[in-house]
Amino acid sequence: MSISQAICKLILKATGWTAETKIEIPKKCIFCVAPHTSNMDFWIGKIGYTSLGTVRPNFLIKSEWFRFPFNLFFGPIGGIPVYRNSKDKSKSMVESIVEEAKKRDTFQLAITPEGTRSLNSKWKRGFYYIAQGANIPILIVALDFGRKKVYISHQAEITGDADADIKAIQRWYVDNDIKGKYPEKFSIEE
Repeated sequence: MSISQAICKLILKATGWTAETKIEIPKKCIFCVAPHTSNMDFWIGKIGYTSLGTVRPNFLIKSEWFRFPFNLFFGPIGGIPVYRNSKDKSKSMVESIVEEAKKRDTFQLAITPEGTRSLNSKWKRGFYYIAQGANIPILIVALDFGRKKVYISHQAEITGDADADIKAIQRWYVDNDIKGKYPEKFSIEE
């Protein structure tokens, strides 16, 4: 067990949280992380993943956070800057990430498909298209503040029907009563 894993286990225990997975984590995957209702989600997720030892996902973050001195923190812990106003439109961000996933031996990327901490039932589809384009699985991750538990639940089915597949993923969070820090900020498409 690494020092960082041991420290994260202690932090979880001290705060009453647990982290678990009952599935084997592949070297390449997308983690669909929800609900995303507060800034605490990042810290809880990062500490939870690290405590598991086998999970070290990268994450997407606004490029504004990659200015000095924040870049010295977010880069080493796996941040990938998102440049929303890039003048180079030759490739979409999804295409760029798919290429990167295909090049690497190990590629784990955590994405919060809500895309915001505010109420948003219309999830961004990028996580789905990255997984589909790179031919890698989507793993469902719950940040459950109700049970104080971070867990990697299962692998989502990718049928090619993005709308139906994403609705099935969203429905899993509701059917399993997963609560965000601010439950009123989480809803799904009906």
